[in-house]
Amino acid sequence: MKKLVFMFALIFAGATANAQAWTGKGDQKINAGLSAWGYGTGITGTYDYGLNQLISIGAGLNGYFDNYKDNDNDNNVFIFGRLNFHLKDALQLPEKLDIYPGVDVGVLGKDFGIGAHIGARYFFTERIGVFAEIGNNGSLGVSFNL
Repeated sequence: MKKLVFMFALIFAGATANAQAWTGKGDQKINAGLSAWGYGTGITGTYDYGLNQLISIGAGLNGYFDNYKDNDNDNNVFIFGRLNFHLKDALQLPEKLDIYPGVDVGVLGKDFGIGAHIGARYFFTERIGVFAEIGNNGSLGVSFNL
């Protein structure tokens, strides 16, 4: 039994040893989760692509369960582009952790939407981690390395 536990511990350690929250140019991340505040409560999905060690661009979609104003059904979706500045190297963070401030610009129903956020990602394995973003829109969920 001890050998079995030791073997699983080695496998888990090997799987998490290569986990990296941000690798820079060409890095791709997908976030999926709950949009907890901002324009409404709902679900969120984002994609980020690394341009260099500091900057990523991406896009996202928030679908809201409740409308953010006047019960208008046209305002249930926020489609946006995003720009993030990754501080992992600047702050000398561990490989599994990245902190990134950013901005979102898009369309919310018939309205123009703009927001700012600060987010963090932590990866447990090479492919799977968690994220949290706070700001005009806030969200929590799962992050995936592509």
